[in-house]
Amino acid sequence: MSPVRQFLFSCLLLAAVSPLAAAGLAGALTGGSFEYRVAAGDSLTRIAARFGEQAPLIARDNGIGYRSVLHPGQRLKIDNRHVVPPGVAEGLLINLPQRLLFFFRDGKLLEAYPVGLGRPDWPTPAGTFRVAELRRHPAWHVPPSIQEEMRREGQAVRTLVPPGPDNPLGEYWIGLSLSGVGIHGTIAPASVYHFQSHGCIRLHPDDVAALYARVAPGTPGRIVYEPVLLADLPDGSLYLEVNPDAYHRRGDPGRYLAQLAQAHGLDARIDWAAAQQAVSRRDGIARPIHRTSGEHP
Repeated sequence: MSPVRQFLFSCLLLAAVSPLAAAGLAGALTGGSFEYRVAAGDSLTRIAARFGEQAPLIARDNGIGYRSVLHPGQRLKIDNRHVVPPGVAEGLLINLPQRLLFFFRDGKLLEAYPVGLGRPDWPTPAGTFRVAELRRHPAWHVPPSIQEEMRREGQAVRTLVPPGPDNPLGEYWIGLSLSGVGIHGTIAPASVYHFQSHGCIRLHPDDVAALYARVAPGTPGRIVYEPVLLADLPDGSLYLEVNPDAYHRRGDPGRYLAQLAQAHGLDARIDWAAAQQAVSRRDGIARPIHRTSGEHP
């Protein structure tokens, strides 16, 4: 049996013995494939954080080393296509494995922003919320848990960080009804699109300023944990996005894909060789997995 057929057989077998709970099928992508011109001070890490694509992937796609020095004016291919998760028509949606925040209004996606999230030993919680408060130039009241970490690491323990260039919250704070969690800016933009925070949600300074101007107390939101996303687009194409399972909360992504395909009657439309490649990569980019005209299962 070929590796692809073995992959398909094992996935469908697992799907048959483990029924899929109600799962949505996405219908849209965000982002795209484009060329970026390097600016002074850029690094692969900063570019990746700004656009929502992993730095090693940018390096690979451009045939350069991960630690290569970039030069102003240099052109890089960027691919930050992502599947828009289903199920939200109004407010904020944050999908933790994607490291993306989506903002909807009246059923339309207005913006998608890369975010920095809680590290695996200090995860950002999932759940529903509402925007509770908005603060410009916030002071940071350091939580006791972080004060204790400062002590353990031999740092000077701070209880309050006033507004200013040393404040990790940046210039904007969007407080959430989830205890101890907020959306805020950062003085370390390269940390966006990573799991490095103490549970809060970091945005690039420009993005948090734009979001701050559009939300209000009471804006609804949801934080979800969906590493595997399958989109069936209006033109009949299928896209699969598989993200790293950073918090180790999901099982085999191939199994989950097979469950989704079976639940929505898509088995015969999927190019399972392309699907296997996307599952193996787990690179967080939406990849086409539909059969082309004339192909047969």
